[in-house]
Amino acid sequence: MESPVETSVSYRAPWREIPSFKSIDALLSRVNEAVRAILSGPAAAGELAPLLGHLSARPGKMIRPGLLLLSGRCLGPTTDEHIKIAAIVEMIHHATLLHDDVIDDGQTRRGAATVNRVWGNESAVLLGDFVLSQVFRLVADLDPAVARVIGDTAARVCEGELRQVVHRHNWRLSEDQYLSIITEKSAAFFSGCCRLGALLAGAAQPQIELLARFGLHAGIAFQITDDLLDVVGDERDTGKTPGSDLGKSKLTLAVIHLIEAAGVSARDQVCELLENPRDGIAELKEMLVRYGSLQYTRARALDQVRQAEAALESISAGESRDALVQTAHFMADRTA
Repeated sequence: MESPVETSVSYRAPWREIPSFKSIDALLSRVNEAVRAILSGPAAAGELAPLLGHLSARPGKMIRPGLLLLSGRCLGPTTDEHIKIAAIVEMIHHATLLHDDVIDDGQTRRGAATVNRVWGNESAVLLGDFVLSQVFRLVADLDPAVARVIGDTAARVCEGELRQVVHRHNWRLSEDQYLSIITEKSAAFFSGCCRLGALLAGAAQPQIELLARFGLHAGIAFQITDDLLDVVGDERDTGKTPGSDLGKSKLTLAVIHLIEAAGVSARDQVCELLENPRDGIAELKEMLVRYGSLQYTRARALDQVRQAEAALESISAGESRDALVQTAHFMADRTA
């Protein structure tokens, strides 16, 4: 086990790497401070201080809170409730990452050692559970309609994650099945955030549904791209351990396309490489390029962005709507 890393109170603001978040920079800073305040409660004064400090000192890009805030700003004023709910969804995201790193044996997250690498799997799982317990406390005091969206969203995410685990080593997984899985495990979260932003702004139901649809398609684009980065991404850029999907025999869109495009003659070779990805990653990458699988995957992500844009056509034009569109493009363009 490694020695715990130093956790300074100073931190950078990764959300400033997203140009479309410039207009909500101050709001996202408030969200981040709200998360830090919740994670700096009485428990942080004792033995849990190193773990909680390690977590709160490394905020992410806060794409989910950002979408929530921008969705709300499209349709009405931003309130303190937006900040509170944005903090809640970011904490749920924190918890999922802690658990994901255990499942995928992740060693690096946000450019630093993961909690499971430093303190072990038990601590990482229980820290994720602890963060969720703080979420439960906050949700108990919310308006029932808002709490219901949060609960439904969390249930869909867990269902999608379980479905993905069930389909490990399923080299016959279809593109439709893959899209259905990532819609639940990832896109539903983005959709729920956009729904919450619109709901808290007091929008009419048709407008709420349009924002939720935008979030769903943007979220699918995000996950397609995230899965692609697992294969072609550089840890220095992504800040997390690459190859976790391949290492756990999880099929992604690029690999699904490769299995289909390679044809009968090369399909067995591809499946053999997938069974031993650590030894054959270079060869697998070469085949993904040769058969056009990387290009195909990027095109499919961009198609989802176009569908996300279409969902906003009847939303009044303005800075926040433009920022949502720009954010969707950012979510899909990370492999460019």
